[in-house]
Amino acid sequence: MHDARIRLLGGLLALVAPMVAPSAAQPLAVAAAADLQAVLPQLAGRFEQETGRQVQLTFGSSGNFFAQIQNGAPFDVFLSADLEYPGRLGRAGLAEPRSLTRYGVGRLALWTRKDSRIDLRGGLRALLAPRVRRIALANPAHAPYGRAAVAALRRLGLYEEVRARFVLGENVSQAAQFVQSGNADVGLIALSLAVTPTMNASGTHVEVPSFLHPPIEQGAVVLKTARDQAAAREFLAFLGRADSVSLLRASGFEVPSAPGPQP
Repeated sequence: MHDARIRLLGGLLALVAPMVAPSAAQPLAVAAAADLQAVLPQLAGRFEQETGRQVQLTFGSSGNFFAQIQNGAPFDVFLSADLEYPGRLGRAGLAEPRSLTRYGVGRLALWTRKDSRIDLRGGLRALLAPRVRRIALANPAHAPYGRAAVAALRRLGLYEEVRARFVLGENVSQAAQFVQSGNADVGLIALSLAVTPTMNASGTHVEVPSFLHPPIEQGAVVLKTARDQAAAREFLAFLGRADSVSLLRASGFEVPSAPGPQP
């Protein structure tokens, strides 16, 4: 009788085990800066095909993610639009040591709809035109692209003249939506968003010279809350592969040298 019970229990476990196993590998939860919204799904798709590991992407402003992670948000990887936020997480013991990786450098662009009749050939000085009543940009309080936009305007002495016309988005993607929908006339947005097929077809853009603002160096870290440290590190290594770098460059990012761990 005892042996029969053991055999029965073993049979039940054999039936249950296949049902439990697939849930063991939970999706890799990635918090990503909004300027990656066009390219990162492609990269994540390639990673999923190669590894069989699902990637769950959440996009937003780097500063908001920083605050959420400080408060215990359960992300595995954080891809920021700057190096400061992930660096601070590392110093606070919330990111894995030596996991900080620079994966690219963002570029700033001025974008307007084709039907706006706003001439962007003068670069940022085009913002002085009377036709420009509302200027969309990411909130500089927590978005690196917003800080870069403000720095460029200050460098040219235009900030005080145009600041009253700012329409602030929570992140650079929302700023792009404002100008694309007509709620703003011009947007200071990520080049990676300006060159997407949809925005390229409906609008025109000029790149803001990079010497006008500090470099938008973008960094990523594996978080202490990561449920699978090895998979999280594998994802960061994947972003540094030659084919991933090629896609990032084609999507409006600079990758001047092989990305990798920061000292």
